[in-house]
Amino acid sequence: MDKRIINVHLVSDSTGETVSSICRSVMTQFEEMEVEEHIWSLVRTQRQIEKVIEGVKTFPGIVMYTLVQEELNKRLEEECKKLKTPCIPVLEEVLMQVSGYLGQKRNAKPGRQHQMDAEYFARVEAINYTLQHDDGQQADDLEEADVVLVGVSRTSKSPTCVYLSYRGFKAANIPFVRTDALPENLSELKNPMVVGLVISPERLIQIRKTRLNELNENKQTSYVDAEAVEAEVREARRLFSKNNWPVIDVTRRSVEETAANIIQLINERKIEKEKAE
Repeated sequence: MDKRIINVHLVSDSTGETVSSICRSVMTQFEEMEVEEHIWSLVRTQRQIEKVIEGVKTFPGIVMYTLVQEELNKRLEEECKKLKTPCIPVLEEVLMQVSGYLGQKRNAKPGRQHQMDAEYFARVEAINYTLQHDDGQQADDLEEADVVLVGVSRTSKSPTCVYLSYRGFKAANIPFVRTDALPENLSELKNPMVVGLVISPERLIQIRKTRLNELNENKQTSYVDAEAVEAEVREARRLFSKNNWPVIDVTRRSVEETAANIIQLINERKIEKEKAE
């Protein structure tokens, strides 16, 4: 059965990341739908909102928005009402609840979450650190990391670290290779949490074969040999157990799910430390 195509207009006075993420999270619940996204970012003037309205008229569908200027909200909602189009302020209920709890009015400033404050620069620093410490690079200063990931090749160490860095965590990763020694300081780290990533041998072989095909490498090697891969994964698990590192199985996990699990582990560790002090 062909999927039904639906237009979704994502309107934001900032980069549009928030409304896009919410839209994708919602629309994954409707498998029979195929979403055509129309992204309208940095919408901050009446002229820009008129262009959005023209786009909605041309491609009718759902409108989701995050706009703080009341006059723009009102104009968009009025036109959507005429067009009988859903117009959803995706953060409004949350903002109202938080405002009520705090007893404080919100600051209606467009793009406030992307202002260049200390948190912004800390995130940039985390990204730079992560890129410099990918795949075992500069292992001499791992103590500065928030988290160090260890795992065999193709366990999504690098993309998981990049995702974590965008969330503000300094993340390094160290490949586990049976023939190579790990950094001497790895088992003695105090500040960062070291996390082992594991995967089923069957899934790992599948991923590695796909990678070799992409590189036009078709010869049989220990990299995809079933017996060798099983031994590699087994030794990695033994190492993680020996050092009492938390382990995450990434066999059926997305990068986002793995990162979320790691963040949860970091937070739990912080709570334990706080209780101990």
